[in-house]
Amino acid sequence: MTLAEVDASAWAELEAAAADPQSAFRYMNLCSVDAGGWPQARMVVLRRVDAARRVLEIHTDVRSPKWQEISANPLVTLLGFGPQPKVQLRLQGSAELHGPASECAAEAWSLLPRSTRSTYMGGPPGDAIGERPASETAAADADGQAFFGVLIFRAETLDWFQLRHADNRRPVFAYDYLGALTSSRWINP
Repeated sequence: MTLAEVDASAWAELEAAAADPQSAFRYMNLCSVDAGGWPQARMVVLRRVDAARRVLEIHTDVRSPKWQEISANPLVTLLGFGPQPKVQLRLQGSAELHGPASECAAEAWSLLPRSTRSTYMGGPPGDAIGERPASETAAADADGQAFFGVLIFRAETLDWFQLRHADNRRPVFAYDYLGALTSSRWINP
């Protein structure tokens, strides 16, 4: 494959993953840095991809540690692996956070099934199971929307790596703020 074909196939795979729960790239590892300087990684669900703009959408609870981490430092990495044909995608870029009062979050919320909405009705992620703080009870009882946020990731680089029996391959791609490809090259795996 040419560099252009690799780039196009990677983004086509990501777009397909947003619509297919069985896709290997549907669940990706989001990496941020906490206030103590420790790297933090967690699995997230890819909800929407705009390949032309190099943008990925992820949903999250605004009470989560990742929301606080990304508020302080919006530079993040997304990592995914597809077992066939053994391809790793590592995207680096920045994240924009859209809280419950935003138009972006309201639109995304309106498209969620009730079963997914219910995941935002419990206590804050990472807290002990038990009673919610009184300040959260009314909002959570409404339907959980008060805790729903959207993370919009804008890719600045894509590091594509294919593990093969022999002759592993690895190109890197860079994009501008509008998503246009600005450079691509093969590098040593």
